[in-house]
Amino acid sequence: MATAAMGGGFVTAMKSVDHILISNCVSLVAKGSTSINLFVVLKTTSWRLYCCNTSNGNTESYLKLRDEELIRQCEMNTFKASGPGGQHRNKRESAVRVKHLPTGIIAQAVEDRSQHKNRASALARLRTLIALKVRNPVSLDAYSPPPELLQILPLNSTLRQSDSGSQIGPNNPKFVLGMQALLDLIFAVEGSVAEAAKFLGMSTGALSRLVLSDDSLRMAVNEFRASKGMKPLK
Repeated sequence: MATAAMGGGFVTAMKSVDHILISNCVSLVAKGSTSINLFVVLKTTSWRLYCCNTSNGNTESYLKLRDEELIRQCEMNTFKASGPGGQHRNKRESAVRVKHLPTGIIAQAVEDRSQHKNRASALARLRTLIALKVRNPVSLDAYSPPPELLQILPLNSTLRQSDSGSQIGPNNPKFVLGMQALLDLIFAVEGSVAEAAKFLGMSTGALSRLVLSDDSLRMAVNEFRASKGMKPLK
């Protein structure tokens, strides 16, 4: 079953339905045999889709796949990049676009003349987009931060343990795992950084600084907070 939450109402359809119209000029496609919960945040000029697959475990497993495993879940296309870079850039189809079939998320890389390097960059961007857009359900009743979230928390978090290691920053490829888990928690507490901070054993200010340390994380949190009528983090 696929469910879309929109404007205070719900549109529900069986998983066999191929195409559901949910508003003027906005459509949602639900295909396949897996159960997908879809949460749509509507804005005045655009919309953002957050999906959560509840039929086969946490979707964080996508981020734990090796590149070779992740690419097998994708449809990959190559094309000639347009724009600056000279004629050598456009002689070959070196640009790469990947579409992650389970989630429908698309990422691409065009900046290098090497198709191999663009493929690696596109997959790295895909991992970031999955972390930003795909949500996992969180039970707040007995919440315990997963290890990947503990790794990105500052050292002054009371929940960090001796085996948590040093703090992982945004430049570390493993940061996306912790970022996804952090967004899962923030979504679960309806965008309240203060409430999320309580679950992580840290101050509201410290968690705000963590969110602001990564531009994509900051934008995701602020867009969600805006949808709840909350002020952005600065």
